[in-house]
Amino acid sequence: MTTASRLLDELCHLTAQSLVSLETSEHFQIIKLLGEGSYGQVKLAVHKTRGTPMALKFFPRESTGLLSFLREYNLSLAFCSHPSLTSALGIVYSTPVHYVFAQQPSLYGDLFDVIVPEVGLEEDCAQRVASQISGALSHLHRLGFVHRDLKPENIFLCDSDCRWVKLGDFGMAKARGVQVPCVWYSSAYCTPEAEIARVIDQPSSTEGVGGDWSTVPLDENGNPMEEKMKSRIRVTVEPSTDTWALGMLIYAMLTGVLPWDETASNNRGYMQYKKWAEQASEGLRNKEMNGQMNGQEEINVNDNSIAPLFACFTPLACSLFLSLLHPQAALRGGADDVGGYLGGLWLREEHRRQREEAEANRKQREIMDSEKETERAESRDR
Repeated sequence: MTTASRLLDELCHLTAQSLVSLETSEHFQIIKLLGEGSYGQVKLAVHKTRGTPMALKFFPRESTGLLSFLREYNLSLAFCSHPSLTSALGIVYSTPVHYVFAQQPSLYGDLFDVIVPEVGLEEDCAQRVASQISGALSHLHRLGFVHRDLKPENIFLCDSDCRWVKLGDFGMAKARGVQVPCVWYSSAYCTPEAEIARVIDQPSSTEGVGGDWSTVPLDENGNPMEEKMKSRIRVTVEPSTDTWALGMLIYAMLTGVLPWDETASNNRGYMQYKKWAEQASEGLRNKEMNGQMNGQEEINVNDNSIAPLFACFTPLACSLFLSLLHPQAALRGGADDVGGYLGGLWLREEHRRQREEAEANRKQREIMDSEKETERAESRDR
């Protein structure tokens, strides 16, 4: 157990002893709903006395364990000093039906809302987000924590151009090295090593570019319940889980889709990628053994060997994906590796042109639909 993990446990013990009971309406003015999910709701609020804007996160008491709530609050309060991590504000209380804490508000929605399906984000925007989120993950990993739920829905925007984003929602975060039940869920964000826990009745895949295991039942400590598992498989929490999700996030930002529906041995797209990744990794090891490596070198990627789902990327970007998305967790790179790939081109020129054409067509359709709606409204008013 790391020093930070021990401190987190101590903070939870102290907070439990001092948790006060309040009525939200007596101290805060609720402005609007910012988001909701399996955890509960987040609402924009203003402190009635100080006038401070904040986001209040409401957790239903009937479905949230106190320890799980306190761990998320104290992790966000004490260890999220990185500018791209959402911090708690030191306000925590309970009501008859909710546990509540205040955090920094993000008024521009989440990343999922701005990734255009089948198009993605502009490349420079995707690199800005990748830079910030890789830094946020590296910060958590250095402290000994793993986020374990990285996806576009948990990245919040502080402006409309993604110049400042924040990773939030630490309900699944755990200390590195602890043992937890292994859970497989039907999404590209699920790691290859989790397939050992695969069962037939796991949740179906999430549409679009997000990743979700929120339908997997959790116990009061935020651990997935094992009632549906064939065997009680336990695994060690490692940063490689976040690294895989970071690779998927970058892919989704650049393309507006995910490379495959689920990371499984019966998925054709994933198996094509796995074969390519293992061949590229073997070639790199051979170069190292023969003394042919000269500093940080791009993995040799050519049109004949590349996995079809990665053909739109430059050799530089392919090297990044092969690091973050290595099929073997022990050989996967770290979140801080992303910095070495920033600034260069990630999309091939021909794909960039196709994407620009697709985006132009999409905007034209929106204009035409808007004009038709205006004509219909004017016709009704006559």
